[in-house]
Amino acid sequence: MRKLLIFAAINGFVAVLAGAVGAHALRGSLSEQALGWIATGERYQMWHALALGIVVALAARSEGLDAPMPYRLRIAAALFAAGILLFSVSLYALALTGWRPIATVTPLGGLSLMAGWIALAAHGLAGRPG
Repeated sequence: MRKLLIFAAINGFVAVLAGAVGAHALRGSLSEQALGWIATGERYQMWHALALGIVVALAARSEGLDAPMPYRLRIAAALFAAGILLFSVSLYALALTGWRPIATVTPLGGLSLMAGWIALAAHGLAGRPG
């Protein structure tokens, strides 16, 4: 869980960095559409970095950061992490390179993020660890 917490924190940092770079350094050199892609990637990355932090907090609240994570929370964390990488990174790459084929990956990231929320809900519905 400690590595996942670090991954969540790094993603929060990268989301803020992407927002700042998009709003300041790249304004004027990218189209409004490309800046919009960066803003969307940053927003989703930040929300899901926070979601990863919540998953870690739920898992660690009684057992600590070094305990094994319950199964459904592991699934949610893996889906959130994959979703961040597929969704946000593909939008950043599209904005910076203009290479349209990378956009085919973006919906897979979105599906992964949605599935992560479903896995988190399943953990809540189960009412017990696991």
